[in-house]
Amino acid sequence: MSSLREPIAASWHRANLAGLEPSSAAGNISHADVDLGSALLTAARPVLDDLDGRLRDTAFSTLLVDREGRVAHRWCGHARPRRAMDALAVDIGASLLEDAVGTNALGTVLETQAPINVHGAEHFAVPLRGFSCYGHPVKHPVTKRVEGVLDISALTLHASPLLAPLVARAVEEIEQRLLDGSRVSQKHLLAAFQASASRRRPVVAIGEDLVMTNRAAADRLSPTDIALLRMLAVDGTGPADGVVDLRLESGDEVSVRSSRPAGGSGGSLFQLEPARVRRTAPPSTGRGAGAGTGRSPTTEPVLVVGEPGTGRSTRAREIAATTATTTAAPVTVLTAAAALMDGVPAWAADLTSRLRAGQGSVVVDGVDLLPAPLVDLVAAHLDSGHEPRIVLVAGPLGTLTGSAAALAAACTRREELTPLADRTTEIPDLVARMLREADADPSLHLAPATVVALAAQRWPGNLRELRAVVTHVLGVRRTGAVMPADLPEQYRTSAAPRSLAAMERAERDAIVAALRDHDGNKVRAAAELGISRTTLYAKMRTLKVSTG
Repeated sequence: MSSLREPIAASWHRANLAGLEPSSAAGNISHADVDLGSALLTAARPVLDDLDGRLRDTAFSTLLVDREGRVAHRWCGHARPRRAMDALAVDIGASLLEDAVGTNALGTVLETQAPINVHGAEHFAVPLRGFSCYGHPVKHPVTKRVEGVLDISALTLHASPLLAPLVARAVEEIEQRLLDGSRVSQKHLLAAFQASASRRRPVVAIGEDLVMTNRAAADRLSPTDIALLRMLAVDGTGPADGVVDLRLESGDEVSVRSSRPAGGSGGSLFQLEPARVRRTAPPSTGRGAGAGTGRSPTTEPVLVVGEPGTGRSTRAREIAATTATTTAAPVTVLTAAAALMDGVPAWAADLTSRLRAGQGSVVVDGVDLLPAPLVDLVAAHLDSGHEPRIVLVAGPLGTLTGSAAALAAACTRREELTPLADRTTEIPDLVARMLREADADPSLHLAPATVVALAAQRWPGNLRELRAVVTHVLGVRRTGAVMPADLPEQYRTSAAPRSLAAMERAERDAIVAALRDHDGNKVRAAAELGISRTTLYAKMRTLKVSTG
């Protein structure tokens, strides 16, 4: 390895750190879906058609990968390289990232963001050493972000130094077409903004490299609010009607209507209005416990469901407190954990005494974890329609079975709390509330870049995990803007992880949890996970866990 050129030697070093072996690295090629309608492919397709046409009946091949290292285009001018690529499973959707297959002219360019040629034995994986490859990054002229890599490959016997300028010229044409497409999108976005900006309500237009606001929006929105809208523009998230409710940094509740201008492939237009009136669902007319009993609002049972950490217990207590209109009508909380610790008879006696009091509300937290006899005892009270009101707390509806599912079905009012990862636009408001509860300095707030970084996380621990992050922040910053560097190490990235299979998600969650538990110390995290530090680094790179 000491005889290798500097960029190749550095790439081999990274491959070794990732735990790869030259004899087996090419066996790590995985496949995933590719967006065949992406801006990159739209811009590249005419250029590739021309390039492939000029290389027809030659021993050369062309490959284009997207920014995730997945093959989006493959063309072979001769049967022999085609058979070689087929044998290696290098086809549409194949991942050629450096940390998966080692040094190659696609993954290594994504790593270094610079052109490179990899000739024969310079490839890390032994099966790739029959190729000479010339890779060049495709950078968006506006954002300067690497959108993909174009590669021309040949069997080593047919390698030519003329391939490097050929691929560079093709990349220039693709980048020009990306710029032209961006200008068209920007033109349509500007026209849509101008048509709406004269209105009195706030209007914001967000494109790849621009943000436009009318006077009403400029007066009302903070940089953090703009960061939230940019997240919506990038993710394309929101309900089917194109409207999502947000809480601005000022505390105002607004409804944001989003649209994408006709004829443009990028950018979004946002129009803000007063928050929509939320209508409660009409009373259930289906059969169930309490049907036809004339049950009053103060005895109507309530079911609060959600994943652990979503705030379901807190929400249940809030609902219960609204029933306790007097000091003589207290809120009692009975947990499934208490039933396990104190025993079924003691828990049943405690519940019975609370029910006989006939006042206030009783929160049964973890009803899905209670033994069946205790669930039946709660159900019997619901059937009676008498006070006190019962507020049940359980896991997601789809996970409930048996008597717990039947009890849930008897509740005429339900609140389902979604995971934090599905409501990332609420993060600034949630953090602000946590800071107030911690009596933090009023000047302490999230910088826009920090909002984006937090919104990119998966939050398997939901609000409990977010509170732990806030606690960390309070330990390193007391006033002013919270920057990404103030977050725990593994939360600083704003790049959303690629789509992962169930097993990969489980691995990623375990790694993130171990790093969090050990304050980012990778040696101790690896020891807890039972793997070597090299393997941990490899998995972190593959699963897109930030290394800070």
